[in-house]
Amino acid sequence: MLILLFYIGNIMYTIKCEKVREIAPMVTLKEIPHTPDFFAGFFNYRGSIVPVIDLCQLVQGCPCRMRLSSRIILVDYIGKDSTSHILGLMAEGVTETIRKPEEAFVLPGIKSEQAPYLGGIVMEQKKMIQYIDLDLLPNCINFLNKD
Repeated sequence: MLILLFYIGNIMYTIKCEKVREIAPMVTLKEIPHTPDFFAGFFNYRGSIVPVIDLCQLVQGCPCRMRLSSRIILVDYIGKDSTSHILGLMAEGVTETIRKPEEAFVLPGIKSEQAPYLGGIVMEQKKMIQYIDLDLLPNCINFLNKD
């Protein structure tokens, strides 16, 4: 399976490329008052208003650093209304894809109720890379699920 590598702070994470629609450069976002800290804002993607989640803020509690390799990963997700929506995920170091067999991912043996979207871990060049399950992520961000 083809996976996209990126950083949240100094830690490497991955998602399946099959869910990725596009990798977009950082753009100015429309901020909305009284939303959770991890909600970075909205932007116009080809005529659609897309919410953007700051993965660094969500996972580690500090905002994504604006670097040349910081990007918005556009992914598809199914909302509560059972229709497809686009979600932007802001991350750092979004520059590489690799192939790994699904069986290479090992479950860590620990599950966080606050972060159920964190999945198995795979090794790449002596680095541990944690998988983020995009099927579980929108469910953890309740205010995004459309009725």
